[in-house]
Amino acid sequence: MRNPLTKLIILGVTVISIGLTTERQPLRANNIKEKKTDKTRDPNIIIILADDVGYEGLSCYGGGSYPTKHLDSLAKSGLQTMHCYSMPVCHPTRIALLTGQYPTNVGNPKWGTFPAKLEEKTLARIMKDAGYGTVVSGKWQLTLLKNDPKQPHRMGFDEYCVFGWHEGPRYHSPMIYENGSHNSNKNKKFGPDIYRQFLESFITKTIKDDKPFFAFYSMALCHDVTDDLKSPVPVSPSGKYLTYSEMVSEMDRQIGLLLEFLETNRLRNDTVLIFVTDNGTPAKYISHPQNGKLVKSPIFSELNGKRIQGGKGRLDDTGTRVPLIVSWPSVIKPDSRTNSMIDMTDFFATSIQLAGIKINHQIDGISFLPLLRGKEHQRTWAYSERKGKWWVRNQKYKLYNNEKFVEVSPMEPGKETEIKGPLNSEQSLALKRLKEAQPHRKNP
Repeated sequence: MRNPLTKLIILGVTVISIGLTTERQPLRANNIKEKKTDKTRDPNIIIILADDVGYEGLSCYGGGSYPTKHLDSLAKSGLQTMHCYSMPVCHPTRIALLTGQYPTNVGNPKWGTFPAKLEEKTLARIMKDAGYGTVVSGKWQLTLLKNDPKQPHRMGFDEYCVFGWHEGPRYHSPMIYENGSHNSNKNKKFGPDIYRQFLESFITKTIKDDKPFFAFYSMALCHDVTDDLKSPVPVSPSGKYLTYSEMVSEMDRQIGLLLEFLETNRLRNDTVLIFVTDNGTPAKYISHPQNGKLVKSPIFSELNGKRIQGGKGRLDDTGTRVPLIVSWPSVIKPDSRTNSMIDMTDFFATSIQLAGIKINHQIDGISFLPLLRGKEHQRTWAYSERKGKWWVRNQKYKLYNNEKFVEVSPMEPGKETEIKGPLNSEQSLALKRLKEAQPHRKNP
C-alpha cells in the first residue's frame, strides 16, 4: 500500500496578488467543489505556525538581521506569498485559523478561551471526523489546561503535547501537558526539541496505521519567556536569556530538522509544506533579569536596507503582515511568488479542500488551493481586528472601521498615508470595493 505520507501537506507562507477586481468577496465554504475519489489518497497536512515573527524576520523577505537558511530554502522550493495578513496578536489569529471565521463573528472570545459551541466545528475536529489522525504540538493558549486538560481532545486532536500556558516554562525544563495529563518527565530538556519530536513520533505512528494526518505545529518560538510566572524562567540551562536573533536561528534550525525528517522518510516530493506566523515581531523583548525584574529591550530589524522596529499588537504592517511559504514539489513551480491576498481564515478552507471535505456551515475563509495549482485566488480583500478596531484592505489601500481610508507604503512598514479630498480613479475603485466587503455577519 502506498505510504500515506507521500501526500503530506505542511501549511506555511501564503502569497498575495496585487490588483483590484470587481468581484465581491465570497464567504462560504461551500464554494469548495472538489470531492474525494477512490483513486486519490487524502493528503496529509501540517500547518506550521511560528510565534511573533514578522515578515522582516526571514531573509527571503528582504530581512537582513537574521539568517534563515532552511526557511529560505523552503521558499525557493515552492511558493512565497507577499500579502498574508494575521491578527495583530496571537490568540485571535488562532481563533481565525481553527474556526475559519473572524473572531468578531464567533463572539469575540475572551483572551485565552475558545467558544464551547464551536468545539465540534474546529478544523481539527472536521479532519478527524473525515478519518484523519490529528495532533497539535507546542503552543495552545485556548484555555488553562490545569482547569481543562481535555479541551484539545474535544476540539478534535487525537494527541497533543503543549506547554502549560501561564503555568510554567515553555523552553528549558518546560511544563508539559500531554494527552490530558501533566508530563513531569521533561526536566533539563529543551521545549522546542520536545514539541518537534512529539510531532515526528505522531507522524511515524500514523504512517504505520496507514492513515492520513492533520498536524498543527504551533511553535513556541520566537515568543520570549514571558513575565507571567512567579520567578524568572531562563531559556537555556546556563540561565542565559536568548536574544531575539538567537530565537529566530533556533526556529530555523527546528524547521530544518523537520524537513530532514520528511526527506529521510521520502515525504517531500509529494508533500505540501506550509509555514506561516501568528503576528508581527514584538517591539520589545525580555532580554535579561536585573534587580529582580525582567528587562525588555527593543527589537530593531533590517528590511530591504531599512531599520524598523517590531509592531506586534499594531494594526499596521509591522503587526499584521506576516510571511507565508508553501512548498509542494510535485505541484508548485519552484521559486514562485504571488501577490494574492491571504488572511488567517483561509487555512481552514484550504485544508478541507485539500482533503476533499465539504461542510454545511458558513465560514469566512477562502481556499487558496487554486493558487498552488497556478490558478487565480478568489480573495480580493483581507481583514484584521483588535479591541473593536478593524480594517479591510487590498494590496495597496486600507479602509478602517472609522472610515479612515489610507494608502499603505510598500517600502516603509507601518507608514500609512490618509487619503483626503478628491480621489483618482484607482482610489475611487479601491474604496468602492473595500466598502462592499462584508467581514461581519449580522447573525454569526
